[in-house]
Amino acid sequence: MRHRSLEIIRDEHSSLAAMLQSMRMMVDRGPQDNPKNFFDVLRAMLFYIDEFPERLHHPKETELLFPRVKKASPHTADAIARLDRDHQYTEIAVRDIQHLLLGWELMGESRKQVFLHEFTKYVSQYLEHMRLEESVILPEAERTLTEADWKELDAEFEKNCDPLTGKYKPDPVYEQLFTRIVMNAPAPIGLGGG
Repeated sequence: MRHRSLEIIRDEHSSLAAMLQSMRMMVDRGPQDNPKNFFDVLRAMLFYIDEFPERLHHPKETELLFPRVKKASPHTADAIARLDRDHQYTEIAVRDIQHLLLGWELMGESRKQVFLHEFTKYVSQYLEHMRLEESVILPEAERTLTEADWKELDAEFEKNCDPLTGKYKPDPVYEQLFTRIVMNAPAPIGLGGG
C-alpha cells in the first residue's frame, strides 16, 4: 500500500539533498567575481532550510513518526535517539552557519575557514541523517505501522507543501525567496551558476 507521508518525506529529503549539493558546489567555487550574489543566495538557501525542513519536516518526524516506529519496533530506539539528537543539532547549526557566513561576508577571509569547517560538518551529518532515516526508520515504519497511524501521518505531512519538491506552488509569502534561489543557485536546485 502507498503511504502519502512516506512519499512526502522522501520528496522532501530529495529536495533538501539537492539544496545541500547546490550549496556545496557554490561553497567549493567560492564568491569568484560576484560575492554579492554568492552570499545572498547562500543566505537564502540557509533561510529556506531553517524555514522548511527545520520547522515543518523535523518536528513531524520527531513528534509523530518516530514515537510510533519506536513503539512498534523497540529495537529502533537507538537509531531514533540519534535522529532526534541530529534534529536538535541541525536546528541550532543552521542558524550558527548563517552567522558564520555573515562573518565571512562582513569580516573577510579571516572568517572563511571556520565557516567551511562547520558547513562541511553540517552537510555531511545532514546527508547521513537522511540516509539513516531512509534505510532504517522508513522501511520499519512501512512494515509495522497501522492504517490508523498512516491516516494521521498522511494528514499531517500533506500540510507541508514544500515548493522545492516541484509539486507545490510557493506560498505567496515565500515566492520571492524561491525565485531568488531558483534563479541564482546552481543545479540541481537552480538555474543559475551560483
